Amino acid sequence: MTPTIAAALSVALTYLLGAIPFALLAGKLEGIDLREHGSGNVGATNALRVLGKGPGLVVLLCDIGKGVVPVLLLPWLLARLELAPPGWLAPALAGAAILGHVFPVYLRFKGGKGVATSAGAFLALHPPALGLAALAFFLTLGASKIVSLSSLIAAATLPVAAVLIDGWDLASGAQAPRTGLLVAMAALVWIRHRANLGRLLRGEEPRLGQKKAASGPPPEEEQEPAPSH
Repeated sequence: MTPTIAAALSVALTYLLGAIPFALLAGKLEGIDLREHGSGNVGATNALRVLGKGPGLVVLLCDIGKGVVPVLLLPWLLARLELAPPGWLAPALAGAAILGHVFPVYLRFKGGKGVATSAGAFLALHPPALGLAALAFFLTLGASKIVSLSSLIAAATLPVAAVLIDGWDLASGAQAPRTGLLVAMAALVWIRHRANLGRLLRGEEPRLGQKKAASGPPPEEEQEPAPSH
């Protein structure tokens, strides 16, 4: 097997790992389909609101792990097998994990919003930038008690933090793939939060601690049309 083929297989494997819907699985263990409750999203925030702190924390850690483990483990494993992982592999693995979570093949490409998995990926790729983004997240959360707003601020902070830490030459050389991923990830998080942006502008976004009823359907604007058979 050539290093290029090994790297490509690693990216494909990471996507399949990223696509595992841990929030949905946690809900199934409680007899709840998260797609039909709370916000209808299969991510850690909805799991926290609908299932409670314990299951929500487990889902959060699993979603973070989907980002951090492949980025750290697979390049190391290829190097141990003397398959010389290319420089683009780590950013590609991070991107594959995020895309897997957001567009999971197992759920007809309707997944979560990618915040926790992105945090895990950049914990491996750029810890200092993630640290500043996390600081922005918790400061915003402390002031607003709104998880979605905090996530949006953190996503926007991450590429800016990378520039502040590494300088303005991030678009060239070996760091170009990571820089592209930073910008793309931030844009993807904002796109995936478009419904939240609407509620924020209307002052209707729920605050932390406001548990959505597990018996109710998701808000109309977040519901997906039922598949036809």
